[in-house]
Amino acid sequence: MVAEEKDLESETVQFEEHTLTWLHKSSPCFPMNGSKIKIIHEPSVFYSTLIEKCKNAKKRITFASLYLGTGKLESNLVNAIDQALSTSNGNVEVNILLDFMRGSRGKPNSCKMLEPLLNGKYGHCCQIFLYHTPKLRGFLKMIIPDRFNELVGLQHMKLYMIDDDIIISGANLSNDYFTNRQDRYFVLEDCKKLCDFYNELVQRVGEFSFVLQPDGTATLNSTINVHPLKNPTEFIQEAAYSVKTLFQRELQECSDLKKIGKNLDADTWVFPSIQMGQLNIYHDSHITLKLLQTASTGTTLKLATGYFNLTSEYSEALLRHCQGTCHLLTAHPTANGFFSAKGVAGSIPAAYTKIEESFFKYCDNLGQQNRVTLWEFIKPGWTYHAKGLWYSLPDQEKPCLTLIGSPNFGYRSVKKDLETQIAIVTKNKNLQNELQKEHERLFSCAKRVTKNTFFEQDRIPPTWVCAAVALFRYYF
Repeated sequence: MVAEEKDLESETVQFEEHTLTWLHKSSPCFPMNGSKIKIIHEPSVFYSTLIEKCKNAKKRITFASLYLGTGKLESNLVNAIDQALSTSNGNVEVNILLDFMRGSRGKPNSCKMLEPLLNGKYGHCCQIFLYHTPKLRGFLKMIIPDRFNELVGLQHMKLYMIDDDIIISGANLSNDYFTNRQDRYFVLEDCKKLCDFYNELVQRVGEFSFVLQPDGTATLNSTINVHPLKNPTEFIQEAAYSVKTLFQRELQECSDLKKIGKNLDADTWVFPSIQMGQLNIYHDSHITLKLLQTASTGTTLKLATGYFNLTSEYSEALLRHCQGTCHLLTAHPTANGFFSAKGVAGSIPAAYTKIEESFFKYCDNLGQQNRVTLWEFIKPGWTYHAKGLWYSLPDQEKPCLTLIGSPNFGYRSVKKDLETQIAIVTKNKNLQNELQKEHERLFSCAKRVTKNTFFEQDRIPPTWVCAAVALFRYYF
């Protein structure tokens, strides 16, 4: 038994050294102790953690999200931020990045919810950034309905920093994500350098975004001062340069692997990755693809996405190159956020069923059905939005690597949206145990997909949905 444990330990060390080496060449590395990482399971705990940390903030609150909801829970969150400003006498710096179109949709909207911060006593300490994709402009912007213009691309990063702690998640800031919409939430504490990096990333994106004014209008940030709709080519060049220079600078500062190895307290390494397809930045997809392609026999990969629409590159990596056992988790139609939505949006779950069926058939045709298994999350009264990857070595149940963040592994994530996630590599046994509990908890609410699934009466999509998927699959 002792010999077997030594073999496993040796294999883990070899994996860590190999993975740390190539990840370190690709991404900034932030060593930390695994005891500083907490995994939240419940949306309500995610919410209460945000509230508590905001109220006690001492120097900064930096958020990046798709949007902020307009209900009572969201109002309480804004009040918690305002309380931090008052308690600190304006010593807390507040920066919030949202998507322009999603954040200004409807009345009331995210912008209206945040105006009190700008009009308060410490409004000068707050900046609200609204990122507008350069791809949505002119005639296209005129004809696409508000609810569907996000298909063109948007700000999708989910980062919640309070002082030197960060919550990285796939969750937005709205009622469903605080109550009954299942996601993933990692709290990384006392990680100043990682927070500094992400804080500056939000600032960089804010520099080429619009800035919300106290009167509710939005004006272009004067820092770069290139309009995304009037000068899209120049905007893309300037914005991409700003993000890339930050990333390269951080990569250079973290380039000494020996220094990182000398951090005696570190048993866990955090590697941030960025994906901004509309700005021609494809860093995250390169890392994800390599992890999928190089998984050896005996490895177990558990991959989750709220919206199952894997890119052809990811599908090929899983079905033709990956040698490990793969379990893919996505939302059952009744757990899809668009289930029972009005109009065309109500058919979105059927569209994902069609895409899922295509993947299932392709897997079957390649004879991979014993190695690759599809699962659907279904829980009465809940919707499903969790995404990420858990990576376990041969003969080990517990993951030693996870991906956590905003990407859904679909075409929009890779080609259109602003995304970020972190790869966590750990040898901390307690953290590995928590990672195992996390994926077991999610999969415990899952039902295995079989060929019979797609013959169930309520799973057969209408003909027009099949046609729409063929035409528009690459937009979501």
